[in-house]
Amino acid sequence: MFETVAGRVRGRAPHRGAVAVLGIPYAEPPFGDNRLAAPRARRPWTGVRDCTRFGPVPPQSAELPGAPVWSPGDEDVLSLNVWTPEPAVRAGAGPLPVLVWIHGGAYTFGSSAQPDFDGTVPARAGTVVVTLNYRLGFEGFGHVPDDGDGLHPPNRGLLDQIAALEWVRDNIAAFGGAPDRVTVAGQSAGATSVACLMVMDGARGLFRRAVAHSAVGPVFAPGPAEELTLRIAGAAGVPATAAGLAAASPQTLVRAADAVVDGYRNAPGTGPLSWDPVVFGPVADGRVLRADPVELIGSGEAPDIDLLVCHTTQEYWLFDAVNSLAPVADHGELSGFAHDLGLPGSLVEGYRRLLPSASPRELQLALYGDLSFGEYGNRLADAHARAGGRTFLSRFARQRGGEAPVYAWHCADVPFVFGTLDEESVHFLIGGPPTEDDRRLSARMRAAWAGFAADGDPGWRPKGDPEETVRIWGTPDPAAGPDPWRDGDRVRGLWSSYAYGPAAP
Repeated sequence: MFETVAGRVRGRAPHRGAVAVLGIPYAEPPFGDNRLAAPRARRPWTGVRDCTRFGPVPPQSAELPGAPVWSPGDEDVLSLNVWTPEPAVRAGAGPLPVLVWIHGGAYTFGSSAQPDFDGTVPARAGTVVVTLNYRLGFEGFGHVPDDGDGLHPPNRGLLDQIAALEWVRDNIAAFGGAPDRVTVAGQSAGATSVACLMVMDGARGLFRRAVAHSAVGPVFAPGPAEELTLRIAGAAGVPATAAGLAAASPQTLVRAADAVVDGYRNAPGTGPLSWDPVVFGPVADGRVLRADPVELIGSGEAPDIDLLVCHTTQEYWLFDAVNSLAPVADHGELSGFAHDLGLPGSLVEGYRRLLPSASPRELQLALYGDLSFGEYGNRLADAHARAGGRTFLSRFARQRGGEAPVYAWHCADVPFVFGTLDEESVHFLIGGPPTEDDRRLSARMRAAWAGFAADGDPGWRPKGDPEETVRIWGTPDPAAGPDPWRDGDRVRGLWSSYAYGPAAP
């Protein structure tokens, strides 16, 4: 049993060296009077709260392997989970470093209950692990027109994450964690959330280190966010006002957002969102989030936070495999794709020279992956190092060849850092059951995260050091498709003249 500020909680019995306390509410349910509002502190409860199951997931339409799905009517969605070494392991160890994980999912789907985010393995090695839910889709990131009362702020999903970090500050000592040794980590949308938290006023002092795997960017500008609200309100059949949107049920807004996404998918060649529409995300509103985190970090907003950046070398191959990307068939369509995404012809030609045997589809995947993830992540690392922050860079390059090759694609690195390779739900990502080489790679990656969380040292030299190193995780397999990052310097050179603009439809 553990004592929190809001009341006592009971977790699961010790298992494999760790105790899991699941579904702890960190804020009031964000519905009813709290709908589309900033998170509000959880009211205390009496007695001992049973925390042996994950809390409900936020509103979404996704059904992910091995994870619970959202059920309309579930409201207590702002919860978190803690894994801590069992008392016999923790005894005499002193306060332990804390790792707070923010899941990805295009700001639209996912939850902390996914099997690949189980914190047992890192906890039993001496880290207190926290995973959390936050509002997704329109509930968390949709623009609500300001009617002057300030009750419906933008970036509510980010504000939820700050509320969870405040819970960690106030409660994690009861679980054996050190509130002054918190590392926030995330992947994909979770990684960009981490970057945003690094520069948000409300998150200052809540963590000292950050891990960003496959950060995606840039963030949205206010104009596109406002346009998206008009489209979603139209699809939902409600006025595009605070009152109209709040009157629509969560399932109505989920269905409306899905309809808007389908509309983009069914209009090929009409702009960047026709290729792989991701319509929600942080908005640089000028108040809650003042600008894109790369810009703010580069101007010296977070030099005291250590940063570890990673990306995979074939990010977009995953989206091709799950059919979320409209593919190109020939070089003419590749040129249209590049035009829609604002990519200069010189960049496309550069990739053709870099990958002379690649098909147009493979060139599309390489360009899209590096635009969205690889280059953006590298610029995040560059900006932080340039501003004086300790910055470590790594790339995940592990592949498997054969008749059904497995790429170093988006999300494949996550089960390696959590040590969840044996979870059946991740076998699609890693190409089946793990090999002994996979287990050794997982152990090395977990050790890097543990060392970084403990004292800021993942095991290699930071950017700017005379002996600077980029850590490569895994071994590329020539049979597993073209990998532009085998020559990372050439890739970076190709992007050197490209200027990111705010994401827009």
